[in-house]
Amino acid sequence: MRDLDQDTTAIPHRRSFFGRIAAMSALGLFGFTTTAARAQATPPDGLDWPGVLKGRHKQLFDVYGINNGFPLGFVNNFLTPNGESGTAVMIFRHEGLPYALNSMIWAKYKVGETFKIIDPETKAPAVKNPWFEPKAGVGNPQASLDRLAARGAIMGACGVALRGQSGRLAPNAGATAEEALKEFTANLILPSVTVLASGTWGVNRAQEAGCTYCAGGTTG
Repeated sequence: MRDLDQDTTAIPHRRSFFGRIAAMSALGLFGFTTTAARAQATPPDGLDWPGVLKGRHKQLFDVYGINNGFPLGFVNNFLTPNGESGTAVMIFRHEGLPYALNSMIWAKYKVGETFKIIDPETKAPAVKNPWFEPKAGVGNPQASLDRLAARGAIMGACGVALRGQSGRLAPNAGATAEEALKEFTANLILPSVTVLASGTWGVNRAQEAGCTYCAGGTTG
């Protein structure tokens, strides 16, 4: 009977011991926490982009290639019939990144020559961004980057493409990859263009914000 009495007495002690362990674990005193506690302690991924979108109709334009300027035409063709009830989100990633760069970067880093982009005004490799504040009479002014931004288009640039393409073009300006990245980042077409963790991250967030999807690049 002594053994039975000892076992019975030990049960509350064991329960008390394990209860203290659970409580200490939940507080992180052993260097780990429960799943619920970790979830509460984990900060959000930071960037609230594209934020709350206005308008009944919302569309994402995934600009992963220059595609002869057609992605900007797609955006215009969406905004025009929808008027104030439409909101466009544009992501410049992969080989569509040059859209997001200002003319100084285009000239210094030979963007037009490298990407084989012909300026519709000069008919030569572009030494400026042909789609930002174009000369009157060249192209559709409603589909220029500056005009689309003025009409409320939200723009994001892929941070991965920003690093990759700046490193690729750095030798054109005799710059290091890090120097080029800093200069590219500081010279986007507008202050409102947001640098994203990645273009695909942005595609996901825009769709979670209620956007339908439109491919703005080309497969070749």
